[in-house]
Order: sequence, then C-alpha cells, then structure tokens
Amino acid sequence: MTTVQGPTASRRRLRTALRAAREKAELTQEFVAEAMDWSLSKLIRIETGRVSVSTNDVRALLHLYRIDGTPEAEELIVLARVARQKPWWQDSRAAIPAHYAQYIGLEAEASAMRCFQSSVVPGLAQTRAYARAVVTNRTPGQIRPEELETRVDVRMRRKNEILGRDEPPEFDIILDEAVLRRAIGGADVHREQLEHLVSLAAAPTITIQVVPFSAGAMTAAGSFVILQFTDEADGDVVYLESALLENFIERPMETAPYHSEFKWLSSIALSPNDSLSFIEKVAGEL
Repeated sequence: MTTVQGPTASRRRLRTALRAAREKAELTQEFVAEAMDWSLSKLIRIETGRVSVSTNDVRALLHLYRIDGTPEAEELIVLARVARQKPWWQDSRAAIPAHYAQYIGLEAEASAMRCFQSSVVPGLAQTRAYARAVVTNRTPGQIRPEELETRVDVRMRRKNEILGRDEPPEFDIILDEAVLRRAIGGADVHREQLEHLVSLAAAPTITIQVVPFSAGAMTAAGSFVILQFTDEADGDVVYLESALLENFIERPMETAPYHSEFKWLSSIALSPNDSLSFIEKVAGEL
C-alpha cells in the first residue's frame, strides 16, 4: 500500500481528532465556540471538515482541551499545516462542483480504489474525447464551452497525477456490459475508449472485469467507488455518483456493505483475461 498524505486526507484526520479531543475533554460545542469567541457554525464546520483551520486556531483549541505540548498536539498542528496547502486543482474550482473537488482530493490520496460503473467508463480510465462527450451529455446547455474544456482538462490531469505517479494506487474496475455497449460520443470515440481500457489493464496495479448481461443478476447499489487509505486512522470512503446525486459514506457500518457488494460483483464478472477479450470483441464490432 502506498503512503500518501495531502490536504484532503489531513483535513479528514484533523476534524476527527479535534472532535475526539473535545469529547475527551468533556466540553460541548457550545462551550468551545463561546470560549474561542467563534460562532457555533464555525466550530461545526471545522469538526465536519467543511473548512480548514489555521495552526493558531488549532493551538488555541488544543490549549482549551488541555493537551497542548503533547506529541499528539504536535501531530495535529502538522496536519493543520498540510490541510491548508493548495491542491493542484485549486485554480479550476470555479468550474467544478464542490463534491467533485472533494472527491478529487480523496482520490489523489487513496492507496486503493474499487470502482463499479453501470453507465460510463470511470473518469480515471477515460480518453479525452470520451470524457468530453460524457460531460457534454450529462450537462446539456448547463455549462459554458470554456468550463467544459476546464472540466475535461481536470479529468485528464487526474489521470496523470494518480495513475502516472511513481507508486500508483491499486485500481480495480468492474464494468456492467452496458458500459461497453453504450457508444457515447459515437462509434469512433467509443472504439478508441474501449481500446484504451485494454491498454490500461496492462499496468500491474489495474484490474478490469466485466459483468456480462448473461450473468443475470445485477446490483441495486448503482455506481460507486470505494476509496481506501494506507493509514488505519483514515477510514474507507464510499463515493456514490449519478447525474443527480453525489454523496460520501464514511461510517464503517455503512461502507461495509459496499465491500461485500464489490466482492459479489467480482465473483459473477468475467475473469480479467476474459473481460479484456470481451472488450476487444465489442470494440471490433464498432
């Protein structure tokens, strides 16, 4: 597993640690907000990770929680410093939804990803032409041409940043056969995309499987991605995505069913070798 620590993972760990420290000190959010001369909403946003917090504010909180000067406190200050670093997609935030930006941050720091897609090829596995067609079809008339290109650029940069790094994450992809049959962008674009999938699977860290129509049963979970991290302090995250909804699940009891679902989908899918042969067959039919 690859150790990756960046601003998004640091913010997640910091928010959990600060909330735990407050509860250990037996202080209410209302008391802490008043003592810090903050609004209650500011503390809530900090403890939910929706905003970053300065190192000075962290030091003040740690003093209030009576743990300043400890090794634990120093680690939290380091986390706060890393959490405020600017990510590479910062300049593109105006053109991408907030949930998508949060997902990119988590994805960039994951050591393993398990992805099931029932409608389109996963973003990290898309070609530029296919990505442009996907974004266009999902947001018809909703974004300006320059925003469209920015979103496509971000998607391509994601591929380079994650799959192109020295120690890329484990990336297991399961596709419903419908993904292979739906010619998004036209036959030429779709053929190029399918051929790209086959080439991606040559990487030792990438596995692709296909659930054929002949498997019969299908999941009711919809498309999802399980993100895993090296440090046990960073729990798994499940990202649910559709054209109308984007949501994150983080509680272990709620993420566990998706692990089971992914394992089941893998068991009914074609083997990796048979899946690649199947993808090549479909590409040859276009």
